[in-house]
Amino acid sequence: MDVELPPAARWLPPKTFQHDFAVVTGGGTGLGLELSRGLAALGARVAILSRDAEHHRAFLDECAARGWRGEALALDLREPNEVERAANSLAERHGAPTILVNNAAGNFVCPAERLSARAWRAVLGIVLDGTFYASRYFGKSMIAAQRGHILNVVATYAWTGMPGVVHSASAKAGVLAMTRTLAVEWARHGLRVNAIAPGPFESRGAHANLWPDEAMKARIEQGIPLQRFGTAEEMAAHILWLLSPASSYVNGECFTVDGGASLGRGMWDEVPRRERGARGRM
Repeated sequence: MDVELPPAARWLPPKTFQHDFAVVTGGGTGLGLELSRGLAALGARVAILSRDAEHHRAFLDECAARGWRGEALALDLREPNEVERAANSLAERHGAPTILVNNAAGNFVCPAERLSARAWRAVLGIVLDGTFYASRYFGKSMIAAQRGHILNVVATYAWTGMPGVVHSASAKAGVLAMTRTLAVEWARHGLRVNAIAPGPFESRGAHANLWPDEAMKARIEQGIPLQRFGTAEEMAAHILWLLSPASSYVNGECFTVDGGASLGRGMWDEVPRRERGARGRM
C-alpha cells in the first residue's frame, strides 16, 4: 500500500472512494481535515465548507501537491440561504454529492448560569441548525439522485449530558435525534444517515477550550479505560470505514469511539479475587 497515504486512509483499499463526491463541513481543521485528507487520498472529489478561508489553506495546498481533487467554499452554516447557494453551485458543477459529513462545531466550557443567550445561539446555530441546513439542501440533490450517505459527528455526552457544555450537549442531542429521524425518513430514497460519537481526542481546539491544562487532561484520562486520549487520525479512520461500502447496510446508528470512557466503571478499578468457597451478598 502507498506509504504516503494519510494515517486515517491506510486501512482501506486504494481508490475506495474514487466514484464519490464528498462534502465535509468544518473540513479544514482538526478531525475534519484528517477526514478530508483521507477521502481525497482514497480517490474522492472533496469540497470543504467553513467560514474562515484561512482554514482551507492546508487542505488545498496538499491537494495541489498530491494531485487530489479538492476545493473549498467559505460560508456560514448558520445562514440557510448561503448553504442553499453552495449546495446548488456544487451540484451544478459536480452533480449530487454521494457523501455529506456534518462535522462543523463550536464548543467551550461555561457553567449554564453564566452562559449568555448569544453564546447559546452561536453553538446551537453551528451544530444543530447548520447540520439541518446542510442535510436539507445537499440532501435534496441526493434524494433526486436516489443515493447518498450522510454522516453526523456528535459526542458521547449527547445522551448523558455533561456539566459545562449545556449548549453543545443540547445541540449534539438534537443532531443524534435528527440522525435517527432522517435515517428512517430518507431510506426510501436510497440515503443512509449515521453518526459517530468520538470521546476525547487530541486536537488544538479541544485542548484550548475543553482541557486547557495538563492536570485537567490527566483527570479526564483517568476516566478512560484505555488510559489515553484518541487521535484525530483514529476518529477519521472510523468515519472512513462507516462511509465505505463495508458498512452499506448500516443505517440510523451512532458509532461510539471513546476508548470505553462511556462504559460503567463499577465499584472496583480491579475486580477483587475471592478465596474458593467465599460467599458474599450485594
